[in-house]
Formats: sequence, C-alpha cells, structure tokens
Amino acid sequence: MRAADLFSLSFSALTHHPGRSLLSALGIAVGVAAVILLTALGEGLHRFVLAEFTQFGTNMISVSPGKTKTHGGSVGMFGSVRPLSLQDAEALGRVPQVIASDPMVQGNAEVEGQGRSRRVTLYGVGPGFARILSMRIAAGSFLPPDAVDAPRAYAVLGAKVRHELFGSESPLGQRIRVGGQRYRVIGVMAAKGQVLGFDLDDTVYIPAARALDLFNREGLMEIHVAHDPAADSDAVAASLKRVLMARHGSEDFTVTPQKQQLAALDSILAVLTFAVAALGSISLLVGGVGILTLMTITVAERTGEIGLLNALGARRGQIMALFLAEAIFLAALGGGAGLALGLGAAGALHALIPALPVSLAWNYVLAAEAVAVVIGLAAGVDPARRAANMDPVQALRAE
Repeated sequence: MRAADLFSLSFSALTHHPGRSLLSALGIAVGVAAVILLTALGEGLHRFVLAEFTQFGTNMISVSPGKTKTHGGSVGMFGSVRPLSLQDAEALGRVPQVIASDPMVQGNAEVEGQGRSRRVTLYGVGPGFARILSMRIAAGSFLPPDAVDAPRAYAVLGAKVRHELFGSESPLGQRIRVGGQRYRVIGVMAAKGQVLGFDLDDTVYIPAARALDLFNREGLMEIHVAHDPAADSDAVAASLKRVLMARHGSEDFTVTPQKQQLAALDSILAVLTFAVAALGSISLLVGGVGILTLMTITVAERTGEIGLLNALGARRGQIMALFLAEAIFLAALGGGAGLALGLGAAGALHALIPALPVSLAWNYVLAAEAVAVVIGLAAGVDPARRAANMDPVQALRAE
C-alpha cells in the first residue's frame, strides 16, 4: 500500500462521519487551548513578578535580623542575640564594593497636615534609600545625611499623601505631624504606583532613628545594601557577613543577595506555570479517551473492510498503520484547532484586560501540540492492533 493511498483512505474514513470526527477532535482542541491559555497567564505572571522585583535594581543585598534555619524562615528580632542597629548599617556602608547601605524600619502611623489626617505606611530610612531602590524625587530633596543618632525632623511624602494632604499646594517647607510629632516636609517622591499590592505612593519617609523611637523598637527590620554592579554579589555578601560577625560575635543575622531571591522566586513561578500546564493537560487526556472510543467504534463498524483488505493482500502492519493514521489525523486536527483557539483567546484576553499579564510560553505551546499527537497515537494503538489481528475469513463472514 502506497503512502498516498494510506493517507487518502485514512482521511476519507474521517470525512465519512464528519460530526463524530469533529466531536472527538474537539476534546483535543479544548485541551490544547486550555494549556496555551493557562500557561500564557502563568508565564505572564512569572514575567510580571520578576519585573516588579528587578525595577529596584539587581545589585542589592538584604540583611535581616535572625539567622535563617534550614527548616524555616528568619526568626527575626525575637531570635536575635543582638538586633541590627543604625551603627551596623553605617559599618556595612564602609565595606569595599558597597555603594550605599540604608537602615529600614516600617510601620503605620497617623499623618496630619493642613487640617487633614491620614493613616499611611511609614518608612524609617536613611539618606541612601532612594538611591539604593532607584526611586526618583519629584520635588525638593530626600533625607539629608544627618548624624545617625540625632537626625533632624524632616519628612518626605509619597505622591498620594502629598495630594491628599496638600492638594495642588506645594508641601515643601510645610509642617506635618507624624505619630503626634512635628516634622518639616523637604521632599515629594515621584509617583511609583503599586508593586505587588503595596502602594508606594501612600507613604511617608522619616529618619530611621526617629522611626525607632516612634515604634518603640530596639533594632532595625532590615538593612539594604547596594554594591557595585560589576562586583560579585556573593563576594560582597561574604564581606558583609564578616563585618557583622565581628560586631555581633556570632551569625545572628541573614544576608540575602537579590540574585538569590530572584532565583528562588523564578523557581517557584516556574513550578506554578508547570502546575497550570498540567491542569490544562487533563483536558488532553479526556480528548485521548474520546479518540480511543471513536477508533474502537470505527474498527467494529469496518470489520468487512478490514477483511477485504486482508483478502486483497494487505499486510497486518499496513492495516495497523491505516487506523493509527486516522487517530493521528484526529489529534492533529484537534491540535491545530486548539492552537488557533488558544492563541486567539490569549490575545483577546490581553486586549480586553490590558492590565492582566499575558505572555505566551512557546515551549508549552509546542509541547501541547506534541503531546496531542502522542495522545492520538497512543489512543489508536489498541484499536489498530485489534484491526490488524482480525482473521480475514471471520471478518468477511461478519460482513
């Protein structure tokens, strides 16, 4: 049997019952479309989250109180022998290859100005905060490099806080009250928007030492360190550890390079994308069951044809190939339709909801197409084998 005849017979068998063939192919189409759409959402989320983190730069190292154990996270302030101090942040700033280090304390506080009040996220930071996190100043200046233990009562407003308290009036030089204490506004941050659900515009920045007093804390929540982008982050992290161990007497802190955080985050998001792809693949398995059912019915209906082919000298391998080709055609038809449906749905979803991160994961798209064909082949093996093993005399007699 020539290859052309094989394909012609297989295709004509499918078109003989177009409705049944389309319904069987539909299961594969839905599965492929589901994989494409779900992985597009997963990959879009993957890229969105990584972009959100890297917008602050990739040359940052975080130092937090408490030693991270292998069985859990950082134990934080309560597990520290010695809390991180403002002097620790200063010492880290003198480490070779370090551009700047900045202490950080975070909390919520009531802010009053111009007869209005608002509860905001309050950051106690140092003068290097804006530089380390690549944040821009819209008006005025950021906190000056005052004495660490006795900084002046200056405040910098986030864009939303500035609008809510002062409207169109310039806040520079104005007095506000933060947690009941008076501060002079010396700057306004450029609008940054939300990052992973945190509104960076609904914030106020004051010196870290004053925030420690305001929140009645003994130590910092974190120290941010920015190093030379050309420097090896692991080597810089090792230098930071040596300095802090000399100051603390033990490793009661955790030093985490940003590239390590990004690698862990990338791994988690990759697993998430794989999980949604596996979820979508369930529909592919359902489609495979549909093809298996159709091919089983087809073999039963074409018993006489199988007997005739045997009588005309067709070999068992050729008969098996004939039915396998039909199963593969069904899977390929469903895969092609699913590809068009999935790409169209992903494009439509992005057009309707531009803020929704949608990005095609082409490796999963190609994998879905390949799996569709493999499932079609696997679903057709048993019916094709039974067709090839039929006794020609019994098959003709059944007809």
